[in-house]
Amino acid sequence: MIPISEALEIIRRETFSLDAETIDLENSVGRVLAENIEADMDLPPFDRSQMDGFAVKTADTSKLPASLKIIGESVAGKGFDRKMKTGEAVRIMTGARLPDGADAVQKVELTKEKNGFVEILEAVKTAQNINRQASEITKGAQVFSQGEIINEQMIAALASFGYAKLKVFRQPKIAILSTGSEIVEIGEAPQKDQIRNSNSMMLKIFAKNAGAEAEILPQVHDDFETLKQKIAAAVGLDSGLKNSEIRNPKSKILIITGGVSVGDYDFTKPALRELGAEIFFEKVSLKPGKPTVFARLNDVLIFGLPGNPVSVAVTFFLFVRPAILQMQSAKNCKPKKGYAVCSDKIKGAKERDSFLPVSLSTNEKGSLMIESLRFSGSSNFIAFAHADALVFVPQGKNLAKNDVAEILFL
Repeated sequence: MIPISEALEIIRRETFSLDAETIDLENSVGRVLAENIEADMDLPPFDRSQMDGFAVKTADTSKLPASLKIIGESVAGKGFDRKMKTGEAVRIMTGARLPDGADAVQKVELTKEKNGFVEILEAVKTAQNINRQASEITKGAQVFSQGEIINEQMIAALASFGYAKLKVFRQPKIAILSTGSEIVEIGEAPQKDQIRNSNSMMLKIFAKNAGAEAEILPQVHDDFETLKQKIAAAVGLDSGLKNSEIRNPKSKILIITGGVSVGDYDFTKPALRELGAEIFFEKVSLKPGKPTVFARLNDVLIFGLPGNPVSVAVTFFLFVRPAILQMQSAKNCKPKKGYAVCSDKIKGAKERDSFLPVSLSTNEKGSLMIESLRFSGSSNFIAFAHADALVFVPQGKNLAKNDVAEILFL
């Protein structure tokens, strides 16, 4: 049994990076940039008005009321191209280009317009109500950098600087294989001693959110030879299967759920060994998730995760997700860490570190609070459905009410 930190280091060491491809901007959310993004223009590209009003010379408003001749207007998309002189004003709209010669804008509410003149009712200061050219960013400046994960908030900036297409790292292909004779498909009615296959769909969504392309393979009952054949087919080896149902016979990652412990029907590790896989670790000092397996076979990384849904979720976030992101050369592969205050006591494990699902809330003082989910065990996916984070409880420790604890945001 190895510490979590050692397991993470082994995964980091063995995970390889994929090459890049070019995609359309509209398909880029969730992908990892393979290039630096630079501004191809100043932003704003010119001095522009922050509001509707009149462009003026500051000196013309030193004595009030100031009556100025209106010589034109500047609107978004069509600015005023003549140079303003003393005693003149230009009607201007929000976002429009500031005319040459003007150095401030007075909002329309503090003016009176009559017979081609505008009366300025309050003096202005230089640059008042103006966004200066390049005040947000200058041409050639770096906006985003290689390795950043593209999110929805970045799209407007990427579009503004002309990135209709983007260079991103390829998405790893992932195959998901659930094992167990008790498992039936989601659409089937479980019979006595059976349960539906909740793990595969959950893992597919998790993998997609991490930027991968995931395929759910036909599930395998507790049969050693069949499991061995399905693993071989998934990693691109000669499986002996005449009509393989695996569409991506050479995925970058294979996730196997169930069959990783030491019971009579836990065949995952024996099957991997017989196929010649290199097993890097098979037990981690973690609750839930102790029997997690990490191996490599035919250049495919293999994660053997426990069968219980919460164990699957926890081990995915701790181990599989970082590998998916590292394959895409993401800057930040680790789960986002934070700290919060315990609302109540949280019990840890004597011999293992614990990462337990919790919900989060804020109190009237603005403190981030950890709320227990009455977590009854690694099969309690109902409690996990309400989780916002995993709270870390060190080996042999318990957390008391009002303790500050480390959390990983889900």
